[in-house]
Amino acid sequence: MKKRILVISSANMDFVMNMSRIPSAGETMIEKNQYSYIPGGKGGNSALAFSKLGGDCVFCTRVGNDAHGARLRKVYKANNIDTRFTFVDKTAKTGLAAIIVEENGTNRIVVYPGANFKLTCHDVEEAFTCYPDAVFLQFEIPDSPVIAACEFAAKQGVPVFIDAGPARKDFPLERLGKIEVFSPNETETEIYTGIAPNTVETCLRAAIRLSSMVKAKYYVLKLGERGAFVYDGRYHRILPSLDVRAVDTTAAGDAFSAALTLEYLRTGDIYRACEYGNIVGAITVQRKGAATSIPTAEEVDLFIQERGIDR
Repeated sequence: MKKRILVISSANMDFVMNMSRIPSAGETMIEKNQYSYIPGGKGGNSALAFSKLGGDCVFCTRVGNDAHGARLRKVYKANNIDTRFTFVDKTAKTGLAAIIVEENGTNRIVVYPGANFKLTCHDVEEAFTCYPDAVFLQFEIPDSPVIAACEFAAKQGVPVFIDAGPARKDFPLERLGKIEVFSPNETETEIYTGIAPNTVETCLRAAIRLSSMVKAKYYVLKLGERGAFVYDGRYHRILPSLDVRAVDTTAAGDAFSAALTLEYLRTGDIYRACEYGNIVGAITVQRKGAATSIPTAEEVDLFIQERGIDR
């Protein structure tokens, strides 16, 4: 039976600008590359990843009553995402993310939250009537629905997985309660802890620091091309990434976290889950775009076969 994951997070339309380089201050540059509008948002990317990878995904979010919101809802339904709790806000525009992607795959993102910041605790409470097997959260929505989701999950005995971005030093992490997996990327880890996870030693120091801030069973630091660092309060381990040529890193972290969550729910093995996340992330960075870059379960299986990966 498919695992039902309730994603409570953001939905954005991504305005993707592919650039050969970043213009200097005051410079006007004619760009040979193209721009596009692609469904995105950390929550939207993750919801699509869950569905494409074989999960039963329910998406709790808010979009505006506009063309971008209508397109996002159409995309979610086409990908078999349960949109009963994808609410249409009458007062705010659909969230927009302006994404600059350089030719080496590096991205820079500015998010205009719009309707995402209208998500309420009542919306979250209503979404819990879907009886999820797990709750998946990110921080592109207000603090109150995130905290409420953790509280509702605790009452129902539902495990919580947090893809901990975007990071803020003032986020009340102590109010999250018991978390199954807490997973920031390198930048987010440094913002939370003040420690840049550049080496195994600093990864461990940062993870120990996080363990004093958030009660989690596992802390998974996403290290980009270096892979993932896992800490369980006693032991630590690095799961290396796969060697691929990155074209666009947008959505790679979202896809990794969703893949990790789904595989962990299937197997109960955090290391196997991280390995699966690394595989999904490796496929994602080889493709342009956010939601459009996320592979299906069949594509992941084919990649594993072609690479001769032992699982």
